[in-house]
Formats: sequence, C-alpha cells, structure tokens
Amino acid sequence: MSEPTAYQDQQAPPVCPRHPDRVSYVRCQRCARPTCPECQRAAAVGVQCVDCVREQASTMRSARTVFGGRVTDRPVVSITIIVICALVWVAQRGARDLTFDIAFVPVLGESEPWRFLTSAFAHDQNSIMHIGFNMLALWVVGAQYLEPLLGRLRYAALYLISAVGGSVFFLLLAQPPTGPVETWNDLGSWGTPAVGASGAVFGLFGALLVLNRKLGRSSAGMYATIVINAVIGFVVPGIAWQAHLGGLLTGAAIAGVIAATSSRERRRWQWPGIALVVLVLLAATLAKYAVAPDILG
Repeated sequence: MSEPTAYQDQQAPPVCPRHPDRVSYVRCQRCARPTCPECQRAAAVGVQCVDCVREQASTMRSARTVFGGRVTDRPVVSITIIVICALVWVAQRGARDLTFDIAFVPVLGESEPWRFLTSAFAHDQNSIMHIGFNMLALWVVGAQYLEPLLGRLRYAALYLISAVGGSVFFLLLAQPPTGPVETWNDLGSWGTPAVGASGAVFGLFGALLVLNRKLGRSSAGMYATIVINAVIGFVVPGIAWQAHLGGLLTGAAIAGVIAATSSRERRRWQWPGIALVVLVLLAATLAKYAVAPDILG
C-alpha cells in the first residue's frame, strides 16, 4: 500500500486578460473574465470590462432625431462655421485683396467655381454688423434649433448647399453686358462681387418654416423676420437680396426633401433627394453660363 501524498490546490490567481501582470478578483458581469481597476467600467449592476462595453456600444443603435439624424448634444457644425467666418473676417481686415479673391462674382464663377461657396465665409471687412448679425442668426436658428433637430450631417448639408444656392440665384438674376466691355464698370451686375453668409442663413430660415410646418409648430416670428429682411434688402443699397432669395428657396427645398422622407421607410431617399437639389442648381448654373457671352475670352 503506497503512502498518501498531501494534496494542495495551487491554482494560479486570476489575472486581467488585458494586463496579465495584474491580479484581479473582480470579474466582468457580462463575460465573467477578471478585470483590473484600469479596465473596469461601472455598469447598472457591478462592473463590466472595457471590451464588453465597446462591443455593446457597437451593437446598439444610436438615437435618431425625428428626421433621421443622429442626436447631438453640442452644435459642433455651427461652432465650426462661426469660427471659420470670424477667422476669415480677421484675415480680410489684414489682407484687403482677400475679400475680392473669395467673393462670388458672376463673371468669374465659371472659371473659379469655388467662389460659389467661399463667398459665404467672407463678410464686409469694414462692418462688424454684417458678420455679427449673420453669426447671431446662425447661432439662434442653427445651433440652438436646426442642428439638434436634423443632426450634424444633414444640417451641414443644408447650410452649405443653401450657401451655394444663394450664389446661384445671384448669378441667375445678374445681367451679362450687351455692349462692349472696356472697364470693369462696364460689366454692371455681371461684375458685382457678393460676400456674406446671408444666403446660407436664409436657407436656415426657409428650412425652419418647412420643418415647423411638418411638426405642427408655429413659425409666426420667422415669417416676420423674413419679411423685414426682404424689405431691407430692397430698400438699403448694397444688399444682395438675390442671394437671400436663393438661399431661402434652396433651404426650403432641402427641408422639403427631408420632411417628405422623414419616416423610417423613406429615409433611404433623403440623400438622393438632396443630391437632386444640387443637380438642379448645377444645371441652372451651366445653362446661365451657356447663354452668357464669354467676356474673359
């Protein structure tokens, strides 16, 4: 009969899979693996490891607004636009030629198409009221209302396309010269530069009207704002009311697409619909330049 041997359970202590050098007797409530203090995340009951938290987050559907955008708690797009406009305005104050270089000018738009958009980030370098009013309107209507309502991506598309739409309508309503052109003044409205975020801001106004109607909310105050600005645009010289009108109609069109496709079954048509608005603007631009004389040769 053999002699009995002492039995000792010398099982190794549990260690964190992500940090094998750390002993941990706390286990993840989801996967039951040991997790060290650095990898622990508080859960409804106990703790979970960072891997389970990451996996769970990737499988959860993010919250969506009524129009299909992702819910945001910070107006990043609006803040970014305001910062860019402020920096450009400061640069305009230091470099006087910059204003004309990025302004929209109908005669230059065909050869320098970036002006359709860059003009919306420039303002009258001699007037702080110009940029101040536009940025205030952008913050009140955009940052505090439309960006949370639409989500960042749809809101950015609304703003940028409305800015382009303002330039397109400024082009469509400009008259190419019919006589000989010897000086820049002979170009008339065809050579008039336009700057400012007003077209894009009016796009936000138009979108607010359409979306509020969809939601059954009142827009009485916005109607008054639009009428007042329309009157000012016709009475005060030097205001590009054409860009205001273009931005308003473009923003309303984009919002109409978003509102019409807001249901879960139709949301796949939102971006094709927005792309169609862009194509209409492009077609109108090409048609205008096709019938306009080639001044620059």
